[in-house]
Amino acid sequence: MIRLERLKTWFLIAVLTICGTASFASCSSNEDNATEQSSITDIADKVWTFSQAHPGGFTLDIRTMTEPTEGIAVSYAATQNSHSRDQLDKVVSHALQHEGYVGGWLNREDGLYYFDSTKLFPKNDLQGAIQFGKENGQYSISILSTYTDIPVEGKVAEILERGTILFGTTGDYRPLSFCEPDGTYWGFGIEVANEIAKRLGVSIEFKKTSWPTLTADVQAEPQTFDLAIGGITITDTRKETMLMSDGYLANGKTILCRASEADRYKSLTDIDKPEVTVMVNPGGLNEKFANENLTHANIVVHQKNEEIPTLVAEGAADVMITEITEAPYYVKTDTRLAAPLLNAPFTHGEIGILMQKGQEDLLTLVNAVIATMKVDGTLRQLHEKYGLTYAYYHEEKPV
Repeated sequence: MIRLERLKTWFLIAVLTICGTASFASCSSNEDNATEQSSITDIADKVWTFSQAHPGGFTLDIRTMTEPTEGIAVSYAATQNSHSRDQLDKVVSHALQHEGYVGGWLNREDGLYYFDSTKLFPKNDLQGAIQFGKENGQYSISILSTYTDIPVEGKVAEILERGTILFGTTGDYRPLSFCEPDGTYWGFGIEVANEIAKRLGVSIEFKKTSWPTLTADVQAEPQTFDLAIGGITITDTRKETMLMSDGYLANGKTILCRASEADRYKSLTDIDKPEVTVMVNPGGLNEKFANENLTHANIVVHQKNEEIPTLVAEGAADVMITEITEAPYYVKTDTRLAAPLLNAPFTHGEIGILMQKGQEDLLTLVNAVIATMKVDGTLRQLHEKYGLTYAYYHEEKPV
């Protein structure tokens, strides 16, 4: 009988112990959940405060409360349409379980602040970012270094899917774009093109075009190439029918002549005389400039632009109408030539990249790359490499 009572007592103690332990565990779990929720709410409060000072949009590392400056931000579908402070806790909770980034922007049409848990891709993985954006039903992805939004559908997506970007270029314009007999391209513009391809994460292929056919080639259907580069001056006329990027190199009309006659040419008036033979390449702005400004000089059109400097040096012509971007190369490589008006060009402009209308997403991306190259010093290095450091140059910060 005593043994039975002891068994009952031990059983009761065991039950009480188990129940007590369960109750304690339940209590601890509730406390942990409360602490976790408190932490999430605290972070959400900080994100909300931060958002009020950044209505134009932001991406925030909520683990450190700092803004990343590099990479490509893409929103998760799971937090889509989460707006204002009430739904921010959910976004923060999702972000803490994933990459730890929250993006936000103020929709001024409805007055609501929209938030998303965000995935951050390396700046050289645009293809991965766009694919993730498609999978998560996003309209665009954001390049943080330039505050640029790129649609996940459009020309850029087409290029990424193809894996190659096609550049049209004349290949006759040293030192901006030149094609060697073996088919190798080099030059300032060629390096800009390679930089665009690199930042897109695709290979590059160059297609031959010419100055007389440039506009038709850019607008051709089906397209021969995606965009054109290499000594193309930004003009209002071109922008009426095509898209042109921001400038990446200062430009202006000047002349090449024989070094022995450099003192002879101090102005357009000195050039615009019947005894002066001026040589230009066909179909471009050099020919247009000569026809509009030299009404007395003897104008000769020569088909191959790259041959004109040598013809001037040999006496077949007196003057070549060229650009401040082209003239220094020939003066440096041929001592028979001079550019006496190099620092006083007849016109002022910039060289850009040309493409079809309807490719606004590609234009946005190209401008973002140019802006980054200005900020990180890549363009300045190219100026120095090609002897163009004297030219107008400016750095821009993303806005």
